[in-house]
Order: sequence, then C-alpha cells, then structure tokens
Amino acid sequence: MLGAALTIALALIQPAGPERITAIQIQGNTVTTDEEVRRLAGVTIGMPLEATTIDDVAARLRAAKRFERVEVRKRFASIADPTQIVLVIVVDEGAVRIEMTGDPSQPTRVVKQRGPNLMFLPVVDGEDGYGLTYGVRLAVPQPLGAQSRLAFPLTWGGMKQAGVEVDKTFARGAVQRVFAGASVSRRTNPHFDEDDDRARVWVRAEHAIVRPLRAGATLGFQRVDFFEARDTFAHGGADLVLDTRLDPLLPRNAVYARAAWDRFNLPAGAVARTELDGRGYVGLVGQNVLAVRALRTDSNAPLPPYLQPLLGGMANLRGFRAGDAAGDTLVAMSAELFVPLTSPLDTAKLGVSVFADRGTVYPDGQRLADQKLREGYGGSVWLTAAVIRFSLAVAHGRGAATRVHFSGTLAF
Repeated sequence: MLGAALTIALALIQPAGPERITAIQIQGNTVTTDEEVRRLAGVTIGMPLEATTIDDVAARLRAAKRFERVEVRKRFASIADPTQIVLVIVVDEGAVRIEMTGDPSQPTRVVKQRGPNLMFLPVVDGEDGYGLTYGVRLAVPQPLGAQSRLAFPLTWGGMKQAGVEVDKTFARGAVQRVFAGASVSRRTNPHFDEDDDRARVWVRAEHAIVRPLRAGATLGFQRVDFFEARDTFAHGGADLVLDTRLDPLLPRNAVYARAAWDRFNLPAGAVARTELDGRGYVGLVGQNVLAVRALRTDSNAPLPPYLQPLLGGMANLRGFRAGDAAGDTLVAMSAELFVPLTSPLDTAKLGVSVFADRGTVYPDGQRLADQKLREGYGGSVWLTAAVIRFSLAVAHGRGAATRVHFSGTLAF
C-alpha cells in the first residue's frame, strides 16, 4: 500500500507530458457500429487530446444528424500516468425497431425508426350518467426535450373528443409544470338530456410549494353550443391542493383538500365560481378505512345551464340518478367505510363498503338553511389493480328509488 502511494506521489510531482487518447469507449449505439461512430467523431487511439477535442468531437457527431443526444466524457486511464486518457462517447439514436431479414444466417436486424415515435394507449372509462367512453390516446414522448409529451386523445361514446395536448415538466423554477391544449368535444348533459358541444383552448401552470401542497393557474377560451345558447367566452382561475395521500386509490390516515376560484367572462356578464372539496381518511382496526367528504360549489350570480353543477350519482349523491338536479350552488357530504377483503401485499385489491350520502343543489340567491338535504344509503363492491379501477354500488334514495351506480377506468 505504501508503494502504491509513493508511485502516485511520484507521478504527481513529475512533469506531465501531453495528454493522449489511449482508449475510446462507445455507449448507447444500436444501429450505428462502433467503427462508424469513431469515423464520424474523427478520433483515433494515440492522437493527442487538445483543449477543444471534446467539444469538437461532440460537434462532429451532432452534425452527422444521426443521434438525438450526444455526450463526450474524459476519463483517466491510469492513476500512475495522468496523460493516458479514455474518451467515452455516449450517443442516443432514438427509437429503433427490429426487422425480419429473411436471411437464415441473420434473421433479424435493428434499424432506426423513421417518422415520429408514436405511442398508442387505449382509453376505456365508464362514468355514471354518461356511459362508456372508449378510444385511443396517441403520444409522442419528449417533443420539447426531457420530461415533455405531446398527446392526441381520440374518444367516442360517453365523451366524444378529439384534441391535442402538450405537457412539459421543469426540474426547478417558479413554474414546474405547463400543460396546454385544444379540443373539440360532445357530451350529453344527463340532467337536461341535451348535447353539450364545446371547442376549447387552454394553458395551465403548476408549482409544488412543498411536497403535499400544490398551486395552479389556468387560462382558456371556450365556445359552447347548448340548447339555443351559442356562447364564446374567456375564463381563468386558480386553485390550491393539499394532498397527503400515498395511495389515491385506497388512502389511509391522509387528507385531501382543494380550493378553487374561476371567472367566466360570459356574454351576459362575468361570473365567479368557487369550489371547496375536503376529504379525510382514518385507518381503523385492520385494513378498514373510514372516509368522510364535504363539497361546496357556489357562484356569485346565476350560471348558464352548461356551467351548473349536477347533483346525483357516484359523483356526490348515490341513490339518485346522475344529474337528478342542477343549480347554481351545490352542497354534498358523505361518510363511507371501506373494508378490503384481500391482503395488503396483493397487487389487486378487492373490497366492499357501506356509505351514507347527503346533498342538495339550489338557485343563486337562496340559503342553505332553507334547503332540504336529500339522503342516500347503500353499499358497494370495488376492485383496484395496476391499471384497473372499478366500483359498483347499490343505493336507496330516501323518498326515491333504489338504483345501481357504476364507475370504472382502465388507465395506463
């Protein structure tokens, strides 16, 4: 050990000669051979390493237009001789695919994929009152660099939609995520039994203040066709979300709270809408969880029918059909006991629950104290897995009928 230390010390005090490349390592290449990368880089073993060599090699490789990313690193080949340099070249050729050649001696080959690197994700979503939505979501990863995505949702059924969305996340800064898009859509309003046709453009920015607390702001423009209304208006809003849930599908000892304010510059005049949504989850004996929720949506003036909140269904009042009533102010509350039937170590979780819901909706200018809260009671069976979430509930509305409600999502 003492001898090695003396060797290093002697090497450090001896005058160093010019640095030379004694080895070249190529990483990340799949289609392009090592020899071709060296040729494009213009480097050979034994050549001197000048002050500009690393930048020159990277520039030559980028100029070849074969790689999406190029990185050139300098490493020392020997502790005893600091003039011996290993040049590490890291390249990213982007998406590649495997082709069949028909040659028995070499049945497959790897080729660079031409055109956009499209990803296809199926969309399957069932929502109480709106039915089944199905389609596909096309996505192009990293169109604006790392942590970015360009998506094209195309759906039919309950929600007919075609759009384009771009999403970009930043590692630091005041704005940590930007989400923007444009879409045209049609969905039947379950209360009015009328098609709600919309064309939208929007942009949203988000910032994580601390890990469970997030703030966001949205600006947008809409055109709505609903009954005889043909309204075009701008809107903007802000929201603050506190979410301590580690598992949003089956949280325990956690809270979720959201406060939102939106302003709509409608043709008849500006209207402001607020929403307060609070949820708490308390772990009981075993895996059992008691969940409580309180929700209030309000406005400072009468809302057009296409902006009115809807009461009923899985969203806020089981035992009544989705969209059973609509108004300018909605108040709802619920308590639900979740009883998992599977082990917490299982990937798929199956369980049952019992619940009690209360809620009302009423026009602008009236008071909550003057309203009669509707009540619904029942139970449900639910399933959550890696990409599946499904719930089926049977509930009886007090003074109404017994109804079956469902919701389900297949997410990737």
